[in-house]
Amino acid sequence: MNTTEAFAGLDCTDCGATFDATEPGRCPDCGGPLDATYDYDAVDVDREALSARPHEGLWRFDALLPFPASEAVSTAEGATPLVEAPRFTDELDVGRVVVKDDGRNPTGTTLDRGFSVAMTAAAQSNAEDVTVASPGNGAQSLAAYAGRANVRHHSFVPSRSTFHNKAMTNVHGGDMRVVGGRYPDAVEEKAEDVLDGWLDLQEFTTPYRHEGVKTLAYEIAAGLDWEVPDAVVVPTGTGEFLVGVEKGFRELRSLELVDEVPRLVAAQPEGCAPIATAWERGLDAPEPWSGPDTICGELEITDPAGGELALQALAETDGAAVAVADDDALESAYSAARYEGIEMGANAGVAAAGAWKLADEGEFAPDATVVLLNTEAGGKSSDLLRSHLMGKGI
Repeated sequence: MNTTEAFAGLDCTDCGATFDATEPGRCPDCGGPLDATYDYDAVDVDREALSARPHEGLWRFDALLPFPASEAVSTAEGATPLVEAPRFTDELDVGRVVVKDDGRNPTGTTLDRGFSVAMTAAAQSNAEDVTVASPGNGAQSLAAYAGRANVRHHSFVPSRSTFHNKAMTNVHGGDMRVVGGRYPDAVEEKAEDVLDGWLDLQEFTTPYRHEGVKTLAYEIAAGLDWEVPDAVVVPTGTGEFLVGVEKGFRELRSLELVDEVPRLVAAQPEGCAPIATAWERGLDAPEPWSGPDTICGELEITDPAGGELALQALAETDGAAVAVADDDALESAYSAARYEGIEMGANAGVAAAGAWKLADEGEFAPDATVVLLNTEAGGKSSDLLRSHLMGKGI
């Protein structure tokens, strides 16, 4: 593989074993997730360099990625805007609220960042088939990037996945298996049906998806003129987004580009909140959630693959976790569109609702800068948002 100068290899987050970039999945010794490591002394970047080349999207940060931009499987993901939210600022009674609007990625989701890097690795390893189980957004994102790389792609999605995701997965030419039930049923079906030679790009199976997500931290820092926000509120399902954002800010601190890592907040729906519940109970790892019940399908992850790492990220940042009602998530997404002009999906509405809940509990200082991560475009769940309005008589 053609890797960057600073890329040092892959380390197991459980046993500490080390591997090179060609290791395709979890640690072959203990089964733990792998994480990309770097020789930061070999990283020759400064704030100006990391702020430049926005037309290249997330790949302008290739000095801190495993692969150079010249090798990227990319559709110009990343470089999404930070949007000021003055009404939210007033209502939360803080100094500043900005929305990192990652719904403007090519397929309308933050997942595009991770699949760009993971498919770059897959293309370099000459993979012929890739696979993933997903609530919906991941299947569409995989299909887009695998199609661009001319690699066959196979996704397993639950029947309750949105029409939009299933339709666009087909449009991108994906081999999609619709599985009756919920996301765990799709995961089980994938485990039974994956053929030899298929490369698994599940989060925390491939080491590279959260590597793409970490570029969010670089863009947030650069967009705030390298002033670290007081808190970043992250819609949390598998833990992929939370782990990636924490790693990105930690790397910036290691390079002395920022002074500190912001407080991270994991926001989950009340009907499926294994990470938030584990945090509240002081557990080192989440317990599997039984009887999930939420309309936030992307966050209905009963046994999060990155749960333990997500809790570590919260601990490292003196973070917090919050669970919110579905109606509050929908109302927050509606408010983002109605009052700020920002189209936010129902799943991302969980972050806004979580910020409201924490603000009511006095968790933010009056002068705090709070970043809300919008992980998906509003059109992903327009039917849910419209039904919410109809229920209010609008």
